[in-house]
Amino acid sequence: MTPASTLTSRQQMFFDKLLELCREQNGPVHYSEVAERLGVNRFSAYDMLKVLEEKGFVSSSYALAAGHSGPGRSMVVFAPTSMGTAMSEGSADDARYGEEWHRLRGYVLGKLKQAREANPREALSELLARLPEANAPLTFCTTMIGALLLNMQRVRARAGGLNPFPVLATLRTHDVAELETLAGLSVGVALSQDDEVNRTLTRRLIDHMHRYQASLSRLTEDGRATLIRFLEEALDALD
Repeated sequence: MTPASTLTSRQQMFFDKLLELCREQNGPVHYSEVAERLGVNRFSAYDMLKVLEEKGFVSSSYALAAGHSGPGRSMVVFAPTSMGTAMSEGSADDARYGEEWHRLRGYVLGKLKQAREANPREALSELLARLPEANAPLTFCTTMIGALLLNMQRVRARAGGLNPFPVLATLRTHDVAELETLAGLSVGVALSQDDEVNRTLTRRLIDHMHRYQASLSRLTEDGRATLIRFLEEALDALD
């Protein structure tokens, strides 16, 4: 079974309440507690938590009812899975940094437009300096996309006939694979053309590659779609 990457608003509400209760009690909770906290029927809570379990966000187990040690007193309890917790944190990050992301988007697009006329190496260095400060997956990946494109623009400016952007255009998939292709292509063409002095910038990019991949996996489906749209904007900014 492949877990879903998004939840409806109602499913998110139940998941958030389960997560809150589990953190308060430091362990799994009975579905009736979720129902009481949300003010819904306990059977409705049970059904919703089972849906969340099917999606991979929640796991169920059996535990002895408090105050009982004999047979036949077990009850079903629920807890968030590690995937569910990670998805929730990634979604919260995206919301928390929404305004910041829009400012960052404008900043990165501005750097890309400037790179058409100015030295892309300087713009790349500025974006690389911002990467450690980008905590949310969406803001980090946005900055990284700008840096990867500037790295390609830098190579293009140094190597007369080499233009890696048409290659990227032919590999466009309009899904997360395109974001991964960008990373490999940017680093690959740079390593093939750079001398020892210029290779320092590419090595700094490589240092962030693992975090880039991890951040992509943490994003919600909406977050990944936002990044794909941003990549299209970024490519237009370089044209």
